[in-house]
Amino acid sequence: MPTLACNTYPWFTFLRREDRDFNTELARVVADMAATGFTSIEPNLEDRASVDAHVPLLAETGLTMESAYMNSELHDASSAAASIDHVVSVAAYALETFGTRMLVTNPKPISWGGPENKTETQIRTQGRALDQLGAALRAEGITLAYHNHDSELRLGVRDFHHMLVSTDPANVKFCLDAHWVYRGCGNSSLALFDTLELYADRIVELHLRQSTGGVWDEAFAAESDIDYQRLFTFLRKRDIHPLLTMEQAVEDDSTQVHDSVYAHRASCDALRAMLT
Repeated sequence: MPTLACNTYPWFTFLRREDRDFNTELARVVADMAATGFTSIEPNLEDRASVDAHVPLLAETGLTMESAYMNSELHDASSAAASIDHVVSVAAYALETFGTRMLVTNPKPISWGGPENKTETQIRTQGRALDQLGAALRAEGITLAYHNHDSELRLGVRDFHHMLVSTDPANVKFCLDAHWVYRGCGNSSLALFDTLELYADRIVELHLRQSTGGVWDEAFAAESDIDYQRLFTFLRKRDIHPLLTMEQAVEDDSTQVHDSVYAHRASCDALRAMLT
């Protein structure tokens, strides 16, 4: 059985809808994550202190940290170098502390959830900086995996494509978040599987989330809006074996039947059933 990782973002969304604070309940979240069957955690790291905060929690639960997620700000030439230095410093510390050898980054948009689009100059700047970040991490023994949300898929998918077309595949790999590609292209399975055809050879991690009628489900399932069985079969035929990371979050219109523990246990069980 491969490593089954879980990102912390979905736990944040479950706690938020229960008016609970993720940061003050981090120890409970990590314990619950381990109890629901996952073997590795993918946290959203901000600085070295956020790495240190996980030391006792991983020691208590036995979870590993195969990968970590960090935001980066790369589209502004005046701040990109500082962002690269910061990400490399924190990622290298996570490698030293936990053996974390993969860093997932989603370069920041102009504004989270906003309608603003980057200019072509900003996109070119970001592509160059992303490649530099990947090269710097590679020198440390860390793999950089590019991640996107839906904003990068606007305007002919120009931001998303440029990050992969303009960068060296040796420096920049791909974390395929299947549902953000699906949603960003207008809830399109066609676009998702075309993306697989184009960039499968760069995929080193999958972020897994399912929806029904375009709305995020509480628990992951092999088939609903996205045919994950087809996706996994595609990758197996190409002999591509990425890190599998659950990110089954909830949003405003999601059903409210299950709590975070029940939903994540069901998600882990569904994923294990697909792999056996």
